[in-house]
Amino acid sequence: MEKITLEAPKTGSELVLETLKNLGVDTIFGYPGGAVLPLYDAIYNFDGIRHILGRHEQGCVHEAEGYAKSTGKIGVAVVTSGPGATNAITGIADAMSDSVPLLVFTGQVAKAGIGKDAFQEADIVGITTPITKYNYQVRETAEIPRIITEAIHIATTGRPGPVVIDLPKDVSALDTDFVYDSKLHIPSYQPTIIPNELQIKKILKHLSKAKKPVLLSGGGISYSEAAADLVAFAERYQIPVVTSLLGQGTIATDHPLFLGMGGMHGSYAANIAMTEADFMISIGCRFDDRLTGNPKTFAKNAKVAHIDIDPAEIGKIISVDIPIVGDAKKALQMLLREETVHNNTSKWVDKVTQDKARVRSYDKKERVVQPQAVIERVGELTRGEAIVVTDVGQHQMWTAQYYPYKNERQLVTSGGLGTMGFGVPAAIGAKIANPDKEVVLFVGDGGYQMTNQEMAILNIYQVPIKVIMLNNHSLGMVRQWQEAFYEGRTSESVFDSLPDFQLMAQAYGVKSYKFDNPETIAQDLEAIKEDVPMFIEVDISRKEHVLPMVPAGKSNHEMLGVKFHA
Repeated sequence: MEKITLEAPKTGSELVLETLKNLGVDTIFGYPGGAVLPLYDAIYNFDGIRHILGRHEQGCVHEAEGYAKSTGKIGVAVVTSGPGATNAITGIADAMSDSVPLLVFTGQVAKAGIGKDAFQEADIVGITTPITKYNYQVRETAEIPRIITEAIHIATTGRPGPVVIDLPKDVSALDTDFVYDSKLHIPSYQPTIIPNELQIKKILKHLSKAKKPVLLSGGGISYSEAAADLVAFAERYQIPVVTSLLGQGTIATDHPLFLGMGGMHGSYAANIAMTEADFMISIGCRFDDRLTGNPKTFAKNAKVAHIDIDPAEIGKIISVDIPIVGDAKKALQMLLREETVHNNTSKWVDKVTQDKARVRSYDKKERVVQPQAVIERVGELTRGEAIVVTDVGQHQMWTAQYYPYKNERQLVTSGGLGTMGFGVPAAIGAKIANPDKEVVLFVGDGGYQMTNQEMAILNIYQVPIKVIMLNNHSLGMVRQWQEAFYEGRTSESVFDSLPDFQLMAQAYGVKSYKFDNPETIAQDLEAIKEDVPMFIEVDISRKEHVLPMVPAGKSNHEMLGVKFHA
């Protein structure tokens, strides 16, 4: 490797910060400890990168995820060695599941102590190998700029994902008067971006014959910022659109071709359309089990075209007739550039539109606050334009079903890993990344208790997120499954007592409200108009289920709880 002589010696920590700044990083989320003290000493007088001090390493990584998911930019976190690094594991695994561009620096003991059970040593490279796109342990200070440059390139290109850089304490503290050339040269990493043109033409050939086509839009559409291209393609050929959870926002919920989210808690129209389709075009969606239900019966009548940036996902779960590796936006642009083929889907569109109209919503006459009504009202008050963050559980599914999304990257949630505790820190990261946008968090009383310590930084960093807790005094989704499939035995899923969340909010200096009146809830929620950090606790029905629901292992058309108009 070519050596580049520096004008003056620099420490490894100085090289870390300068390289990050030169590569466009402006925010780091972190928590100091012994092994990263040299890096934090360098941060003390460094200009150009803002450091956000979280309150737990898991929170720091979720904050970096919220930053990345809402912008597409790399999220960066710094944690110390040993327990600091192991506390970050959940966030790293979450980012891997949801293809989040993330760079996590883990401190490490000095090189001489590695492998000797030194104080706060953990083999973080070995631990994170299955849950990262790649990882490094820096062995020489001069390697730092090259490694960081490669790491960010790997994390943000192809299928995005987390990269870990393990940084021994002495490597970050030592001076060097040269660095290795950081020009990118990774022969073994060459992701396919441009789809095969002949395969693109096959899609249009099949489309010209299809009577019941469906577009399936996944998170890859959002991540590649291809929503406008998706809608243009759907409109040109009048193809109904179904989204995955992470695909929400890639087509506006009020668009006439949008059928809803598909899968376990998907809409009736979406699941029936996927079941009856004769041609499915899936773009940026990995066919996870929550979407497909029983894979043997999923889209059983359809020829399937699958466009994905990750070749490992194609054919992994669903057999594919037209496999296409490439970027979602590039694929849609190529499809739109081709000469328009003739197709006629008018009868099919009429049919799926009628399916949408047949289904009635939740019971709006209940004498308790309905969670769906809260989400719909917040959608009205934010004009469907807020960045919506959720934790995981029933409220997550209701938010996916009832918020009126308009834009890609609008829903920030934990999809693949389903991480309770994701919500509060991810909302903080999203707001720090998007200070001019409204950020609303929907969280349950279970998930909130996992990472609510991050509320402590709302006033410190002036982060005016709106936290809306839908409190049903239980682990709602666990309770729902127990009531539905375990003869009502709610084993350890109901909270007999809860802390006073209003006093907790006051302890953090956050303005708080508690609402429980269904007659006044619409007016009460207007409190979110105030531009300050806010915690709103809403007591909701303790028996409400997320419906429809496809039981595990069943086919998508075997939905429970579908309610039709009389």
